[in-house]
Amino acid sequence: MLKDLLSLLGVYKLYEKWLWSQTKNGVKPEHIALILDGNRRWAVDHSLKPWMGHYFGARKTEDLLKWCLRLGVTSVTLYAFSMENFNRSCKEVEELMTIFEEKMRAILKNDEIHKHRVKVKVIGRLNLLPEKLRDLICEVEEATADYDQHFLNVALAYGGRAEIVDATREIARNVKEGRITPEDIDEDVFEEFLYTSHMPKQDPDLIIRVSGEERLSGFLLYQSAYSELCFLDVYWPEFRCIDLLRAIRIYQKRKRRFGK
Repeated sequence: MLKDLLSLLGVYKLYEKWLWSQTKNGVKPEHIALILDGNRRWAVDHSLKPWMGHYFGARKTEDLLKWCLRLGVTSVTLYAFSMENFNRSCKEVEELMTIFEEKMRAILKNDEIHKHRVKVKVIGRLNLLPEKLRDLICEVEEATADYDQHFLNVALAYGGRAEIVDATREIARNVKEGRITPEDIDEDVFEEFLYTSHMPKQDPDLIIRVSGEERLSGFLLYQSAYSELCFLDVYWPEFRCIDLLRAIRIYQKRKRRFGK
């Protein structure tokens, strides 16, 4: 059994090395967004409580960040908790909030974040989150506020429709207060009021969804107009570097015309 496992790991490493060689000289996506799906199904398949999958999924985000930094990806946006996820059991939501608190604390001490000057932002209707978590988010955002080499967005209490509604409401408030006129409003102005307005490139080049589902579920509805989509049949806790490299290779084979 051990011999077979070591053999499998050897094959995996060779395949990963081959994929690196295939993708290293191609055009890299500047902004990658991921829908982190399949945690609960993975847990059930491993005879664990459903929310235990979120613990293992949270660990995977640390690996992902290292891979993206190694690849030279500038921005990463993670869809971690949607508005609809509040409809899950109280126990599961409570466990998720605890995990998010732990990850925020870990980010404050993460050497990779500070070494690579990663600006961290949490996007969504943060007023719906517990006060303790909101306080930690503020700490993380303040600690990384001056960083501008890389960008990590974590979407919590997020909905694409909610983001558009919130942007529209804020624009209406500015019009009412005389800061802008209706004639001033165009796509550039609208984008200044999106949750992702702090980024040099708001639109993701590549959106990856794992777990085999093939839909965006409201993720970055405005920003994804010309994003390349890649759907992978792997649960998030099982996501490997080779899965990321496969997605990038798919992206590199696409012809991006942007309507031209």
